[in-house]
Amino acid sequence: MAIDRIWSYAPDSGYAQDQELTGYTVAATDGTIGHVDRQADHFGLRHLVVDTGVWIFGSSVLVPVGVVTGVDTAERRISLSCSRGEVKAAPRFRTDSETMDRDYLAGVGDYYHRLPPRETTTT
Repeated sequence: MAIDRIWSYAPDSGYAQDQELTGYTVAATDGTIGHVDRQADHFGLRHLVVDTGVWIFGSSVLVPVGVVTGVDTAERRISLSCSRGEVKAAPRFRTDSETMDRDYLAGVGDYYHRLPPRETTTT
């Protein structure tokens, strides 16, 4: 996957342009990680901020939309191409201002871009 594609939904992901995903459950390849708290598109770097609840001590993670493999509107569920451990090991998301920090976003994009490719799963 090209690094710039990490910030764009795959054409076969099921995402419809301008679709509101807030509140959707987010599932990694090996289980649920939380729900979409908000979605953003700063500098053309589209991403989801996922509230992990108690899974990572009540914090949130930032996930580039390029790792979304499926959007199931009926189930209000998003599937990712990475595991829970890979999401947990991503650069830590601490404050909302980081969604506007190009250096932080570049680091997140680089991390997810370097993950091993996976078979796409359907939701």
